[in-house]
Amino acid sequence: MIIVMASRNKEDVDHVVSKVEELGYKAHVIVGVERTVIAAVGDERGKHRLQTLEAMPHVERVVPILKPFKLAGREVRHEDSVIEIGPVKIGGGHFCVFAGPCAVESREQLFDTAKAVKEAGAHVLRGGAFKPRTSPYSFQGLEEKGLVLLEEAGKTFGLPVVTEIMTIEQLPLVERYADALQIGARNMQNYGLLKAVGKSRKPVFLKRGIAATINELLMSAEYIVSEGNPNVILCERGIRTFETETRNTLDIQAVPVLKRYTHLPVVIDPSHASGHWDLVPPMAKAAVAAGADGLMIEVHPHPEDAVSDGEQSLRLERFAELMRELEALIKLVGKTT
Repeated sequence: MIIVMASRNKEDVDHVVSKVEELGYKAHVIVGVERTVIAAVGDERGKHRLQTLEAMPHVERVVPILKPFKLAGREVRHEDSVIEIGPVKIGGGHFCVFAGPCAVESREQLFDTAKAVKEAGAHVLRGGAFKPRTSPYSFQGLEEKGLVLLEEAGKTFGLPVVTEIMTIEQLPLVERYADALQIGARNMQNYGLLKAVGKSRKPVFLKRGIAATINELLMSAEYIVSEGNPNVILCERGIRTFETETRNTLDIQAVPVLKRYTHLPVVIDPSHASGHWDLVPPMAKAAVAAGADGLMIEVHPHPEDAVSDGEQSLRLERFAELMRELEALIKLVGKTT
């Protein structure tokens, strides 16, 4: 249920929150531009008891939340959320570019990439220290050494860092080095991990699973937000279809659909979606035109020597060229970088 407050006074809001909790529900206060609402989340069977709160002073009305994603949906929060990763903002008209190598391979490789993407205008450095791979014999990442390099590169070039976390056990370690936590496509429905990052104070970059519906993606986001972490960024990275010409099929229409249902920022990853570097620029431009709040792009100084995903990585000069081409388009759709 949503309790719409007639008062924005803290004491009035806290009084209603205490009543919600007395009834056995978890209360989430959302302060919007025009109103303050309290989302009461819990057992659906007793929701009729919440309706009685409408008689309380300073309560305007109590309305049911119709969608299964209670806190991630626009029924609770109409305005777009603005998520902060360090000094960088994304959502609410702020456009953000995440760029870097698929995997951290060496100090030289990472620092060359970080310097180039910063100069080209990227906002956040991405890179994998732990690498989930289809084959157990493939490169699995530098692990903590990779995290140390990511933190060092981020501080050197003034870029916040996002990297993937694969297990609950890795959370304290990754939190120590990264500014944002990425949940990969394979872990989108790892509910234990989602709950764990939901208790973190770090923003969470949540990728859509390879065969997940939009509703399932939003329900995964709900797991995180319901644990107390509202800072979730959704990422469409392509879904598996019968098409064999590309690595995945980029669901570009997911952007306006997600925008209809959720206040959370939406990012497109054209690198994993296409699997081919030459398809990344047109798909990146399509994402901007569709209303995405950001892009995640794989960049490598020598893609031919990359230990993973070299075929979909942009060379440094190609990334810089793409950023120049995107500048006017981003402004055209009314967003700022």
